[in-house]
Order: sequence, then C-alpha cells, then structure tokens
Amino acid sequence: MNQLSKYRIVYQGLAEGKHEFDFQVDNMFFENMEYSDIKSGDLKVNVILNKKSTFLELDFQIQGSVDLTCDRCLEMYEQPIEFEGKLFVKFSEEDSSAEDVIYLSPAEHEIDIAHYIYESINLSIPLKRVHPEDENGDVTCNPEMLEKLNYYKTEKSADEDIDPRWNDLRNLMANNNN
Repeated sequence: MNQLSKYRIVYQGLAEGKHEFDFQVDNMFFENMEYSDIKSGDLKVNVILNKKSTFLELDFQIQGSVDLTCDRCLEMYEQPIEFEGKLFVKFSEEDSSAEDVIYLSPAEHEIDIAHYIYESINLSIPLKRVHPEDENGDVTCNPEMLEKLNYYKTEKSADEDIDPRWNDLRNLMANNNN
C-alpha cells in the first residue's frame, strides 16, 4: 500500500459547504517523498475543505516540528513549523498553471494533498538552518564544532587576494553603466 494514499481527500459525494479533515505527518511521510532533505518530523495538518458548486477551497493549518541538520555545527536540531495557506481546486480539462490553484479533470473524485503539504513544510523552513538561540541569546550549537570553526577562521579580507584583472572588468562595467 502506498503510504501517501492517506493524504487524499475524496470530495465526490460530499455536500456543498465546509468539511474538516485532520492528518498526521510523521517520519514515514518524509521517507516516501523522493529526494526529501527532511528525514523526520511530527506535524499535525488541519484542512478545511469548502465545497462549492464549481470549485473547492482548501484552508491548511500545519503545526509541529521537523528535525534538520544545523548548517553551522552539522548536528540535528528540532525546527518548529507553522504554516497557514489556501489552495483552490478548479475543474477543467485544460492544464493551466496558477499560484495556489490546481486544475483537475471533472471526472476526478479525489485530490492528493501530500505534495502540497510537503512543499508547505519546506517553505516554512528558514533559509539559514541553525540551532535556535537560548533565552539569553547564546548560541546552542555544539561547542566543540564552534571552537574548530573559530580556529580555522581568518581575519583576512576576501578583497585582498583579488586578481587585478577583475578590477579592470569592474571599471569597464562601471563605464558602460554611465
């Protein structure tokens, strides 16, 4: 059985109006996503489906945490996740693309939301993945790794070793912009 099949909502046969669905996202979810950077997590997904006569409106609320590798010290840490989003489902034979709109064939009877949940979680992760600071504002990364990083840190500016030909190129670009 496909582990991601439980992230499908069968909307055919539902009365018009609001319907609530709850999903649990766990390690198995991330294991079944191809090329996922996230390997483990525990999140709750609440979906309110508002069925209209010509389209579906889905309101998502995702809360929980995922385990990530710290970019600074390379140890795992727990990253809290909170996401709120809206997805519209329109019925059409044409495959159009728009932000936050999915087009399904009128013959379909269910929607698979696993990929949308996965993308929403990934978009909620900060670009810089580092351990959060403690209540005093101190870094909570592995102290041994921080000590090694400081040992290899140089005070030398990156501009000091620039090939002089790059300066000539910068001058050409500056002259072209004037």
